[in-house]
Amino acid sequence: MTDRPHEVLIVTGMSGAGRSTVANALEDLGWYVVDNLPPQMLRPLVDLAVHPGNQLPKMAAVVDVRGGRLFADVRRIVDELRDRATVRVLFLEATDAALVRRFEQVRRPHPLQEDGTLLDGIARERERMREVRELSDIIIDTSEFNIHQLASTVSEIFAPEGASTVRVTLESFGFKYGLPTDADMVADARFLPNPFWQPALRAKTGLDDEVSDYVLAQEGAREFVDRYVALLQPVLRGYARENKRTATIAVGCTGGKHRSVAIIEDLAAHLRGMPGVAVAVKHRDLGRE
Repeated sequence: MTDRPHEVLIVTGMSGAGRSTVANALEDLGWYVVDNLPPQMLRPLVDLAVHPGNQLPKMAAVVDVRGGRLFADVRRIVDELRDRATVRVLFLEATDAALVRRFEQVRRPHPLQEDGTLLDGIARERERMREVRELSDIIIDTSEFNIHQLASTVSEIFAPEGASTVRVTLESFGFKYGLPTDADMVADARFLPNPFWQPALRAKTGLDDEVSDYVLAQEGAREFVDRYVALLQPVLRGYARENKRTATIAVGCTGGKHRSVAIIEDLAAHLRGMPGVAVAVKHRDLGRE
């Protein structure tokens, strides 16, 4: 690795070894990914990466065996690119048995199979890929991986140190306006007294200290928040292990103005201290009449 500010990753390897999964995982980590890039476009991609003022410091190009020229003159091309930017090559491989199983599952022919068998195509590809594999910086054998395990491995290798592994949106809402359609988990704050019925609080919201103090002082409110935080901690750690990188956790009350807003704000204060979790807050129905 160098201290150059821009990085280009060439993702290649055996067909069926998981290039698409890797591309998706890199996108989730903030990389700009170009899939099925013709090899002759690698030089323009590096030109774009090193251009002054470029706002895309991390780019990945997914190139497969059908690229032809890359594999005929791969060492020269990669060496040339490395003179201009930080360029790494990630090679994905798998056993013949694993590749055959995956092609049979999707019922597609190998791109080099021609009139032969799957194994014939795999053998041709291994030979064409031999030099690429030898110069690769990172080799991942995906034979025993499912897509979630492969994505997690990519995250372990390429995620910046200290980066969030799960992005959580905490959303308040009013049940009378319907459930959030994208919520992964929904909790109900209607077990608490409604500040709406307090004349001094009716016009205020859960963002106001008076309402928040009132809601959190009610019997069961603090216990609910503490236990819900304790519940969410193993859930979010599990999401990270399973490579579920986004989650929406919703809390509702009648109108989405008082109780749910106060509870969500308090939950956010707790979860923001959880390692690997980035928290955003959304109050869906705040401001509705």
